[in-house]
Amino acid sequence: MKLKFFLFALLGVFATAQAQNAGTVSGKITEKTNNAPISYATVSIKDNGKVVTGVNTDDNGDFTIKNLALKSYTIEIQYIGFRKYIGTVILSDNKKTATVNVSLEEEATQLKGVNIVAERSTIEQKIDRKVITVGKDLTTAGASASDIMSNIPSVNVDQDGKLSLRGNDNVRVLIDGRPSNIDPAQLLKQIPSTSIKKIELITNPSAKYNPEGMSGIINIILHKNANTGFNGSYSGGITFGETAKYNQSLDLNYKTGKVNFFGNVGENFGTYFNNGRIQRLDQDVNQKLKISNDNDNYLYKVGMDYLIDDHNTLSFYTNQNKSTGTGIVLTDIDYNNGDPNIKNIYQKARYQGPNQTGTYNLAYKHIFKKEGHTLDFEGNYSDTKETQNASFDTKTTSPNNTSNDIVYNDATGEKRKLGTLNVDYVNPLNDKTTLEAGAEARITRTDNDYNTGNPAVTDPNNQASIYTYDTDIYSAYVTFGQKFKKFSYQVGTRFESYKVVANLNYGYKTFNDDYITLYPSAYFTYNLNEKNVLQLSYSRRVDRPSLEQTKPIREFSTPLVTSYGNQELRPQFTNSVEVNYTKTLEKGSITAGVFVRKINDQISRTLSPDPNDESGYKQILSFANYDNSSSYGFDVSLNYKITKWWDIQPSIDFSSIKQHGVVFEFDPATKLSSPLERTVTTSAFNARMNSNFKPTKRLSFLLFGFYRGPVDEIQQHRKEMYKMDIGSRYTLLDNKMNISVRFNDVFNTMKYAFDGIYPYPQTGQFTWESQTVYLGLTYNFGGGKIKNLQRKQREDNTNKGGGGMF
Repeated sequence: MKLKFFLFALLGVFATAQAQNAGTVSGKITEKTNNAPISYATVSIKDNGKVVTGVNTDDNGDFTIKNLALKSYTIEIQYIGFRKYIGTVILSDNKKTATVNVSLEEEATQLKGVNIVAERSTIEQKIDRKVITVGKDLTTAGASASDIMSNIPSVNVDQDGKLSLRGNDNVRVLIDGRPSNIDPAQLLKQIPSTSIKKIELITNPSAKYNPEGMSGIINIILHKNANTGFNGSYSGGITFGETAKYNQSLDLNYKTGKVNFFGNVGENFGTYFNNGRIQRLDQDVNQKLKISNDNDNYLYKVGMDYLIDDHNTLSFYTNQNKSTGTGIVLTDIDYNNGDPNIKNIYQKARYQGPNQTGTYNLAYKHIFKKEGHTLDFEGNYSDTKETQNASFDTKTTSPNNTSNDIVYNDATGEKRKLGTLNVDYVNPLNDKTTLEAGAEARITRTDNDYNTGNPAVTDPNNQASIYTYDTDIYSAYVTFGQKFKKFSYQVGTRFESYKVVANLNYGYKTFNDDYITLYPSAYFTYNLNEKNVLQLSYSRRVDRPSLEQTKPIREFSTPLVTSYGNQELRPQFTNSVEVNYTKTLEKGSITAGVFVRKINDQISRTLSPDPNDESGYKQILSFANYDNSSSYGFDVSLNYKITKWWDIQPSIDFSSIKQHGVVFEFDPATKLSSPLERTVTTSAFNARMNSNFKPTKRLSFLLFGFYRGPVDEIQQHRKEMYKMDIGSRYTLLDNKMNISVRFNDVFNTMKYAFDGIYPYPQTGQFTWESQTVYLGLTYNFGGGKIKNLQRKQREDNTNKGGGGMF
């Protein structure tokens, strides 16, 4: 008996000692959208990547884990249809209990074969990018990807659909991490807004990305359906402006066994209008423009994934983009000076031509036994054919009513082929260390044919040109990263060999450039605590002159302005440093960033007098390298749920760049222009406010406001722009159908207005169909079960990108 008593007493002492040296983790798991408790969520406690223990939450979303050793752990919380939460828990003699209350965010999931999209968009700051998960509030913005881009923080879209990021239009646009031969402005108009899952703003890309784009990369990630069985979705809409525009798309998916087939087809068509006026102030010269574009765009995609086994996947897809259109530009120029030798001009220019791009992609992925250890091979080929036939019918009328007609045509043809081959390798050396490496070959071949003149007569001014522009880029990269308790870092560099050969008319004018350079990058992250994260990053990037910027062939022409490229352009290099801060709030989050850039040989637009024009009225629009300049700015965005039925997403961004350049000052007395060096600090401020109201489970309303401040540039002053949109959305048929309506630019205030200074004083304004009403419908169908195919890891685009991801 004494022995038994002694043993029980000894065990009691051990148990008491263990309890005194053990810790407890408890908390509550809720839905972020409505604070409802999540039952049966999985809570895991890990030590150096290995699961120590775990529990499921109870009916009230609560959990408790006891008898944990006093040390640092990783806590993971998962539930189907919500984003995984990963955090850190530290237990010590001074803190033996820890409380972890987490609100999980909904993500786009597959339920009964249907894409269930979150009500509102969310913003997440990752180590090298800001990720906007597109909710129903953004898809209500319009029919295409282009329509919703102006609602994204730090992104601007001009009247022609061209994108800029943080006030700079030197930005690359990727679709699912891949480049395209199609002009981004045109491509975004072909992608339905309902097909977008996420938008990534990579403002300071790492070495695993190709270094093009001073302001960074905009990566658009599309929905992918990999459920068992047959699934699909249809979306369609009408935009009412001066005339109606139509869009529709159909996405289909069928998975059986180890094979997943997918495809979609989309189209949008309609006529778009743009009007403008330009007035010269030193002389009474007025120029009026009426522009219309009648476009039909089609997008087809078909592909398959083959799951060879649990470690090997083979994928193939092809994209086919086709567009046809007719653009008409009416230019009316009045010289109100009474000079009989100067005639008023009326020109009708017509641009016609089909464009077609075919893209073919083959990819293989191998997943090693160790978690996160992967090897990717990918080949991509894209073939583009563009044809444009332009006719110019010009009438000149003098004060005594005599007239003269001038007719000439421009015919351009372009063939562009882009081939890429890359390999990416990711190896988690241990739980805290990751090595990534990759290589890529990227070959571009471009042929341009150009013919101009009056086809009806033998005209010595008739011209024919052939221009080739070829680039060869070979690159390799390596990155190395480590994670500690509160600190993590990633450093890397990219080695690149670049060669360009340009040739006009078989050697009449040539240009060659061949150089090798390094593009380093570095990221440092410090977790102040579970809700506050601070990041510092650096990268070196390049903006190489594009084909359009270098082509010494007339791009477009009006009686007073002709656009040419500059074959002698040099690449501009940028060194960028950023600091980003993310704070998780009880009902939302706030992200803020500050950046500084140093730019060498900045490429910018120039407007100079035409040296072949004796009248002094005509101008040449081209490009040139300016001197070195610097840039800085900041952006702040908030995602906050005020009540269960009201959330807001305000954001502001500011950028400032110091520009040096040479402008031309026109002397009306001598009709000569003299160069003038000028330095201007160009600052841009943008503010946005998304506000969503949900009075019932099915009905929601949105209010969007936008403001862009005035901007001073080298040659002109751009005036402020602002607008307000309102919209509504109704859900029915068990969340399978959504009907949305949006009234854009309610007060019809959007316009592009400017005051020009050089080469002579002028003022102007352009307006487009910003005031429109959009009516859209989406319907999801199918009955597949949740069974995700082990596809390539590139869907989330976190490990892709190097040689990487083009």
